[in-house]
Amino acid sequence: QVQLVESGGTLVQAGGSLRLSCSASGLPFGTYNIAWFRQDPGKEREFVAVISWTGGRSDYADSVKGRFTISRDNAKKTVYLQMNSLKPEDTTVYYCAANRAWGMKLNGQYDYWGQGTQVTVSS
Repeated sequence: QVQLVESGGTLVQAGGSLRLSCSASGLPFGTYNIAWFRQDPGKEREFVAVISWTGGRSDYADSVKGRFTISRDNAKKTVYLQMNSLKPEDTTVYYCAANRAWGMKLNGQYDYWGQGTQVTVSS
């Protein structure tokens, strides 16, 4: 059974930093691209960042470029999202997702999802 488990979400002040983790089990982790999405209640899930299965490629939404960094440790089967210079508008639930096709930024294009972790940025 495939499981993706996010952690690290918490309350942080604007301008602060946070690191989210996505730990995987039940799939050949080193062959999957891993992405982060975020979703406000009642809205579409929004692409945040993605990293290739080798870790050699990454891509970001314009809204987080220069502030967020995605990385992975295949030995630990974990992907990280380092979030710096956080803004109140970054407040929402963050999800990680896995697929094998590079360049996908729509939530329907991912095969597996975690349950989400809440990030709250206070002003």
